[in-house]
Amino acid sequence: MRDIPMHVPPLALLLVLAAFLAAGCGEVWNNPYPSRDGGKNILYSAFTDRPKHLDPVQSYSSDEIVFTAQIYQPPLQYHYLKRPYEVIPATAAEVPKPRYLDAQGRPLPEGADASRIAFSEYVIRIRPGILYQPHPAFAEQPAGLAGIDTLADFPHRGTRELVADDYVYAIKRLAHPRLHSPILGLMSEYIDGLDDFAGELGKAVSAEKEGWLDLRQYPLAGVTVVDRHTYRIRVKGKYPQFIYWLTMPFFAPMPWEADRFHSQPGMAEKNLTLDWYPVGTGPYMLTENNPNARMVLERNPNFGGEAYPCEGEAGDEVDGLLADCGQPLPFIDKAVFTREKEQIPYWNKFLQGYYDASGIASDSFDQAVQVGAGGEAALSDAMQRQGIRLSTSVATTTFYMGFNMLDPVVGGPSERARKLRQAISLAIDQEEFISIFMNGRGQPAQGPIPPGIFGFRAGEAGINREMYDWADGAPRRKSIADARRLLTEAGYPNGRDEKTGQPLVINLDTTAGGVGDKSRIDWLNKQFQKISVQLVVRSTDYNRFQEKVRKGAAQLFYWGWNADYPDPENFLFLLYGPQGRVKHVGENSANYANPEYDRLFEQMRAMENGPERQAIIDRMLLILRHDAPWVWGFHPNDYTLRHAWLANRKPTKVGNNTLKYQRIDAVLRERRRAEWNRPVLWPLGLLALALAASAAPAIVGWRRREQSRGRV
Repeated sequence: MRDIPMHVPPLALLLVLAAFLAAGCGEVWNNPYPSRDGGKNILYSAFTDRPKHLDPVQSYSSDEIVFTAQIYQPPLQYHYLKRPYEVIPATAAEVPKPRYLDAQGRPLPEGADASRIAFSEYVIRIRPGILYQPHPAFAEQPAGLAGIDTLADFPHRGTRELVADDYVYAIKRLAHPRLHSPILGLMSEYIDGLDDFAGELGKAVSAEKEGWLDLRQYPLAGVTVVDRHTYRIRVKGKYPQFIYWLTMPFFAPMPWEADRFHSQPGMAEKNLTLDWYPVGTGPYMLTENNPNARMVLERNPNFGGEAYPCEGEAGDEVDGLLADCGQPLPFIDKAVFTREKEQIPYWNKFLQGYYDASGIASDSFDQAVQVGAGGEAALSDAMQRQGIRLSTSVATTTFYMGFNMLDPVVGGPSERARKLRQAISLAIDQEEFISIFMNGRGQPAQGPIPPGIFGFRAGEAGINREMYDWADGAPRRKSIADARRLLTEAGYPNGRDEKTGQPLVINLDTTAGGVGDKSRIDWLNKQFQKISVQLVVRSTDYNRFQEKVRKGAAQLFYWGWNADYPDPENFLFLLYGPQGRVKHVGENSANYANPEYDRLFEQMRAMENGPERQAIIDRMLLILRHDAPWVWGFHPNDYTLRHAWLANRKPTKVGNNTLKYQRIDAVLRERRRAEWNRPVLWPLGLLALALAASAAPAIVGWRRREQSRGRV
């Protein structure tokens, strides 16, 4: 028998190539997601900074609440559609009204003078029948850690009903010395007995050294269980804003079983902690946690009993936001969050339909939005052709640069340091920053309170007279000559120490990918050069940045604050002395302390909105503007884009548990993705023709040789 040649004829190669091209005609080749997920009820989004804390008593950052607000359920929440914001029940049966008591615990009549109120008592009833997500902490059969790397590796799961004791247990965890809750200092001022309770836990932890501490064994005077579905919180004095705190994950429930489960020896080494794997009763549960690449939320199968709202504000019905009135929540089965460190890939994937919504970076603004002569914004023609929708809102947000008031150069109450802070503040042209880097989407801050929050004053009554004059019906920033004069009065003529002759160097700490972008660094350097001061920008990752601020190792730092709740106290407490970051582990990152400001703050926070409260706030703002603990930055206007297949999306900076309301038309998305991402095959076709032409002589020669061998 003759040997058979072990080669593939050129004609067969061409047939294989043709088959490959034909097979690809119906595929989207650049899809970053698995083909098996095509057409599924999944929302796709992105995140920039990896979340550090997912334990509700520790988490207090906007990049973390994206996840925690969907998983945990505090007793109260905000109405999704109504503006002004309205607090409504979440797991609670109704919104509790405070009962006021005197120092002996006796009820006071309604309208009693605030000076007589020793305590405000909140009794919170929880709806029966709410269940936790499936979790191994509730399994009847315990499992060891052998072969366990993620929570999904545990063989058994269970659940149980939410009870009042879970809320009490969670509040006790605020005082746990190993958890370092950022609100412990503030809540110790309000929750009766919390400060003493923290001291007791500190002693217990010192004695135990390590292992789980069963907080059920330690009574907290101001937080008690009434019955299986009812608990009571006693707050010192009158504090109307406490109701807002009950909407936040800090006051979400924590089952003792989960705390014990995740405190087992060996758990922390495998990242099997509550900081990595949250346990909640909310509509979603975290099923994948890879914060360097991807995080996934999936529907909690045990969630139910909540419906889409049927009321909103004017215009919501026209915008289609009431179309799902009364429908059970949530709508979306799964949400996939991919980490995008750079804005350009995020933007391009949004345009290709691979992200369902997006903000608008400065570099993409002109591509997305056209601004009319009157300043009104409208989508560009290209965006409209894609069916993209634009939402705009005034953000209850303040961005600022904070001076570390513990720093020997820029800090402290001395006139030298104060005038230096004012000189730097005046040199940084916020109007120019907003124009260049924000496309005009914002307004310069005159203080910490943003528009939309009580206490903010518009127009001449609200300007910072230390930084601005009022001319021709508008604020006008004072001149660089004024900044240079202040610098000289501070002892730094021409940017040099008048005693040593050494140049003044200011260090700014910020996060990589934020204000640390090269163009912004160059701009900031120019601002400081205007007063002959040298600026050194120290850029680092977000977690390291937080650590430096917490330890007081920063001199000047760039940060911002979104409203936790719609009240001026939530911004003014950022400069309250007992909230100092270094001394009290609070949210006063500038470590600012002024006795008169603190006294006025304590008076203001217990008041209802009205002229008297406004007058006190005005006085507080005068003190802040004089002391200049911050470089007053700006309040942004939010512009967000969404594709036509994403419904029920309404911007908010206060309510964060918004995923459950949103709805996806997966069929429309799949069709649009296919239209926008058709593979361009004609170059491959030309290549195939070229290969065929070059292979033709070889094919003819091959056939002749085969025929000469007696083969057809």
